[in-house]
Amino acid sequence: MGEHSRTVAVCSLSVLLLLFLSASSESNDGTLRVSLKKLKLDPNHRLATRFGSKQEKAFRSSLNEFRSNNNYLGDAGDAGDADIVALKNYLDAQYYGEIAIGTPPQKFTVIFDTGSSNLWVPSGKCYFSLSCFFHAKYKSSRSSTYKKSGKRAAIHYGSGSVSGFFSYDAITVGDLIVKDQEFIEVTSEPGLTFLVAKFDGLLGLGFQEISVGNATPVWYNMLKQGLIKKPVFSFWLNRDPKSEEGGELVFGGVDPKHFKGEHTYVPVTQRGYWQFDMGEVLIAGKSTGYCGSGCSAIADSGTSLLAGPTALIAMINKAIGASGVVSQQCKTVVDQYGQTILDLLLAKAQPKKICSQIGLCTFDGTHGVSMGIESVVDNENTKSSSALRDAGCAPCEMAVVWIQSQLAQNMTQKRIVNYINDICERMPSPNGESAVDCSQLPKMPTVSFTIGGKVFDLAPEEYVLKIGEGSVAQCISGFTALDLPPPRGPLW
Repeated sequence: MGEHSRTVAVCSLSVLLLLFLSASSESNDGTLRVSLKKLKLDPNHRLATRFGSKQEKAFRSSLNEFRSNNNYLGDAGDAGDADIVALKNYLDAQYYGEIAIGTPPQKFTVIFDTGSSNLWVPSGKCYFSLSCFFHAKYKSSRSSTYKKSGKRAAIHYGSGSVSGFFSYDAITVGDLIVKDQEFIEVTSEPGLTFLVAKFDGLLGLGFQEISVGNATPVWYNMLKQGLIKKPVFSFWLNRDPKSEEGGELVFGGVDPKHFKGEHTYVPVTQRGYWQFDMGEVLIAGKSTGYCGSGCSAIADSGTSLLAGPTALIAMINKAIGASGVVSQQCKTVVDQYGQTILDLLLAKAQPKKICSQIGLCTFDGTHGVSMGIESVVDNENTKSSSALRDAGCAPCEMAVVWIQSQLAQNMTQKRIVNYINDICERMPSPNGESAVDCSQLPKMPTVSFTIGGKVFDLAPEEYVLKIGEGSVAQCISGFTALDLPPPRGPLW
């Protein structure tokens, strides 16, 4: 979900935990293991997100069997009893689990979101938002451990916003009880986003630096109150549609049953999100040139798709055959300025200044912004409308990236012009989704990311979200556009 101003737009606030962080925990030995349970859910019934009694008993039985092994923590700590909270996987797009608030406990399903830092659930005082009537609501009058705060709160996500007020109460995760946890009682959930969500609220796992109201995150209090021994947590996500087990979240360590080889560790470069430096992005083993000098990325369990700058997402979508909505602005800019951009690049002009040279952007040293003034390239271009110039800066900057990539591959001018015209057809649609032909998965290229000096390859089956089987199956590109301006962006 990200910080309060994050602009990731994802389908119905779907939450696919695509990037994994190291994590774990236990009850009597300082670790808590949160198991993700995969269920065949009835999408029209909210109660389908809860465990039935038979499933609960079967799951607890498997937990007891697992506990008897007493050997799941690896080098993260001594073995001990594990507590499992059942989490569910809906369409490989929403992974969520159950917590409880208050005494006696009131149950809620939440997204465990590394891209935000607050805990919030619908309030019993939410009267005017339709979403609240379709989700569990917290009632402070029923809890003997409730403490009033009254401080107002509002969080703005790219796919929706919530507002309400802070309160304090005990939070139960598995058998761990976090005392006096500050959280938000949401009284307003406008729009359709939270109405159709399979979860009631969010439990943020980011740093306190991005916490609204500077509230202390739940995992901070787990450490302060001695409930877990080590400041580590990890996700394992099961994408096997035939499995009932959706995965697990472990606080205090890492479960060696769910990985092979060695982990690659990278330092957090900026506290807030789990942000780190990322190297080159490759398509079919070939460099795109976009992150040659480095990019920033965040591991965000609250974002359904892999999000990146529009220019490179369009290149990837073209390579995998994804089709979005045709961008007329892009095609117009390429038609009028494509050859000029190509000529300037061949003349060794500074790429970041080209769009300001042709009058579509003004350059501030880091990023182009729309000028809204007439171009001075030639008389023909000055006939373009000011509306084009207002909208032309971003397409121009993307065209520079695309042409640079093709020049690096020694393509002819004719092929480059055809390429950038065609790539406009692959611009992501307004809601961020781009469709692909399921039958073409075997022919799609590998897309790779360089992290910590190691190249991580994603096969088509790993970056395409497939819904349904057989002739009715639908496939969606796992890549979505996200353009954040400096200094926070660009950000993957």
